[in-house]
Amino acid sequence: MEANQSTSHPKGLYVLFATEFWERFSYYGMRAIFVLYMTKVLLLDKALASNIYGSYTGLVYLTPLIGGYVADRYWGNRKSIFVGGILMALGQFFMFFSASLGSGDDKSLALTLMWTGLGFLIFGNGFFKPNISTMVGQLYEESDSRKDAAYTIFYMGINAGAFVSPLVCGYLGENVDFKWGFLAAGIGMLISLVMFYFTKDKYLIGPDGKALGVGPNNAIDTGNADAKDASFSSKQVMILVGGITLTFSAIHLLLGVDVWGSLIYGMTIVGPIVIITDTSLTKIEKDRLWVIILIMIFVIFFWMCFEQAGASLTFFAEEQTNRTIFGWLMPASYFQSFNAGFIVILAPIISAMWVRLAKKGINPVAPYKQSMGLMLLAVGFLIIAFGAKNIPEAGASIFFLTGLYLIHTIGELFLSPIGLSMVNKLTPARFTSLMMGIWFLAIATGNKLAGTMSSLYPDPKATSFPSLLGFEIDSLFSYFIVFVFFSGVASIALFFLCKKLQKMMHGIN
Repeated sequence: MEANQSTSHPKGLYVLFATEFWERFSYYGMRAIFVLYMTKVLLLDKALASNIYGSYTGLVYLTPLIGGYVADRYWGNRKSIFVGGILMALGQFFMFFSASLGSGDDKSLALTLMWTGLGFLIFGNGFFKPNISTMVGQLYEESDSRKDAAYTIFYMGINAGAFVSPLVCGYLGENVDFKWGFLAAGIGMLISLVMFYFTKDKYLIGPDGKALGVGPNNAIDTGNADAKDASFSSKQVMILVGGITLTFSAIHLLLGVDVWGSLIYGMTIVGPIVIITDTSLTKIEKDRLWVIILIMIFVIFFWMCFEQAGASLTFFAEEQTNRTIFGWLMPASYFQSFNAGFIVILAPIISAMWVRLAKKGINPVAPYKQSMGLMLLAVGFLIIAFGAKNIPEAGASIFFLTGLYLIHTIGELFLSPIGLSMVNKLTPARFTSLMMGIWFLAIATGNKLAGTMSSLYPDPKATSFPSLLGFEIDSLFSYFIVFVFFSGVASIALFFLCKKLQKMMHGIN
């Protein structure tokens, strides 16, 4: 049995792989052309487009908290995934209608349709994202050593879709019309829905032979005499409502952060507190949840830096990179495929590496892997910083962005799928989808901060430059060095916390 576990995975993993492939085709196809659509068609300036991008991608990872709670308490994973998919398909079609009207003189209706589409995409992702990620872990026994490898394989499905979509949607958007890029993204979401609907009953089966995701996740613990309901107590509701109100007001009124940023940051602060105050948690369960919450802080820094890909690095690709290859001018959106393509190549290798290390008993615990991921992120930005220091008239070599995406891909594989697996392993079953939603709050904050940081992207021809914490960002070199600093310091800090975090995991690696 052990040998079989180490060499094969349940067929349900590949159902979830294929479902997520097409959903990510939809998401990343839209994302690849989103800032270009706003700046080229709707004629928004880069700073505003970057902030809209950050708010959208941040809110996309905020709503999983709602979707996770609904699945745990009421709907279960399957229904939540299907409802979320329908909402996201509608969102992409609204983006199509927006782009159909955006080239006209009156941009107001196009903007309204864009906001409507973003709303559907944000809430749809909230129901879809945490629940499909949770189901991956439910395919395995709690102590199954294949979980890290399974999440890495699942992550490969995510990125296979993310690799193809910029090539399709990016080509259509930049070379034909943006509306066709958004339409292709909508069709991809419909394919995801159809595949999930017709395969879920046959293959989404747990290790005990029972169907997964049919009922609320809090029912999983009913066989445990000590298990309690996953609903919030009156104390938790007070913390949730009062905490969000206070943090939102403080961040928005005192710090001057925009409404969406204040909401995202407020939820990220309050959400973990609500979970950790649940009275049903044992001492060991609380320790394990604290590990997740503490690592979330470092995950924020990772995504703040990594998600420059969708905004500032897209600007760099379009304006400062020599994209001519044997006479062919490569669309700037194609760079969005580099990270995903490298993941498709490298994910099986790194997945096999974790399995091999586990067999030898030397597999590093999750926090060490994530610390290494952050340091690789710093190295990637160091490469692009030197590439941006002296840019030739024809533009920086394509190899600088290629090198950055290669190093960042390895860093992502050390941090992100390992994080998903860690959340699943350390969280009590009755809170799995909800805690996955809490985990995505860190990604929400990182994405929102990524947009804020991208709004500081300097114009090389400008006479005045933005500043950050008293540091003037007067060149592209200094801009990218900021990310070297943030990711490098976060990596070192997490490394020194690893021993303490490992102890708090109580034997789960």
